[in-house]
Amino acid sequence: MNLPDYFFADLPPEATLSPAMIASSCDALKRNRAQYLLKRTTNDIVKTLCEVGAEWLQPANHFRQQALELGPAETGFSRAVLEHGLDDFFCQFTSDNFHQLLKQELGQMQRLDRFVAGAGEGHFTAEPGAEPGRLAMVQGPELLVHIAAGNIPNPTLMSLTLGLLTRSAQFVKCARGASLLPRLFAHSLYEADRKLGACLELAVWRGGDAALENALFVAADCVTATGSDETLAAVRAVLPARVRFLGYGQRVSFGFVSREALRGENVAQVVADAAKDVIAWDQNGCLSPHVFYVEERGEVESDRFAELLAVELAQREASMPRGSIPTEAAAVIASRRAIYETLAVHRADAKIWQSQPSTAWTVVFEHDVRFKFSCLNRFIYVKPVPDLAAVMQGVDEIRGKVSTVGIAAPQEKSRELALHFARWGVPRICPLGQMQNPPLTWRHDGRPALGDLITWTDWEK
Repeated sequence: MNLPDYFFADLPPEATLSPAMIASSCDALKRNRAQYLLKRTTNDIVKTLCEVGAEWLQPANHFRQQALELGPAETGFSRAVLEHGLDDFFCQFTSDNFHQLLKQELGQMQRLDRFVAGAGEGHFTAEPGAEPGRLAMVQGPELLVHIAAGNIPNPTLMSLTLGLLTRSAQFVKCARGASLLPRLFAHSLYEADRKLGACLELAVWRGGDAALENALFVAADCVTATGSDETLAAVRAVLPARVRFLGYGQRVSFGFVSREALRGENVAQVVADAAKDVIAWDQNGCLSPHVFYVEERGEVESDRFAELLAVELAQREASMPRGSIPTEAAAVIASRRAIYETLAVHRADAKIWQSQPSTAWTVVFEHDVRFKFSCLNRFIYVKPVPDLAAVMQGVDEIRGKVSTVGIAAPQEKSRELALHFARWGVPRICPLGQMQNPPLTWRHDGRPALGDLITWTDWEK
């Protein structure tokens, strides 16, 4: 891959980074931010992001081509899965979506540009037509550091996008073996606007290098980290007290299919939507379902739903194959399969469907409502339940760890289900088929996308 050496991550693998190099880079990023980024208007940045997103959707775009050609070997995802995931991500880069995000988070589009009054802001005078007594603006961190995970690329790409909106210089520490897509995205930003690209840095090193990380964290104003709970605890423990920390730890997701959804012509669409959620990023994200709970007494019984899902996954494997996985992961799937193959022989309430001769996909049907962690990589559980109360009993042990619940139900029942799941603590509820495709305005883990990054300044006139 012939990319210019704009970033540390572009250097050859044998290159060695030093704390002095990290510190010098952070100083340069801050200077570039002050010179090139801080005075840019929000509309200008949104325009650039939309142009970059539109380019990524073009088949002839050379960054997209490199992602699809080189991505399977580095990421483990097939070309078709990468193509679908990138399309879902970059099609969200529209002016309307960014404007909606900024209005949702800040109340006013221009709050990153200047002091403005929002609707309903307090007036400190009763005189008719008087100017608002309070104005407000927001600003992002001077240097925003991201500790990226390596399971799927979208969170890192989104972190870079949000950081640009907040006018922050950014340093991304990519996970080993997962820097390709963040690098290509950063290079596409650099190509669209060199001054904007000069406010970005990406690097790769093995986690736990205290000297490099200390040099980075001392220079940071805010650090975001995505990964296991252990990773987040380790990062938090070494941050200076003044540095804001935003951690996104391990989360799980599941789906719920109501009996009313499994009727007539709806069935095929519900099955297709369920398969889409399993296939997206090969089920490797926090938004991917581990389990589908299916209400009994529908026109299509829950075991038949599982069988239809297996057929759909087999068909999708031809057009959107699962990527390669490590031998250890394949061994875990094979071991788990063996357990359910034995159970299926001796119990009528346990069934399994699986790809042959590979581990490409697996559907397990069992009458145990307890939530089961999947092996991922397109290994899905289908569990019949009499009602929602049984679901809540089954998922009680993961309360507080749920990211998304996908629902297939008529509109009125969906409203009831959404209210119930919200009160239980689920931060995101969506239609089945959209679990791994949140909107640009998504509040990650129930937290504001920009609100956690920014600092407000009120001006009381």
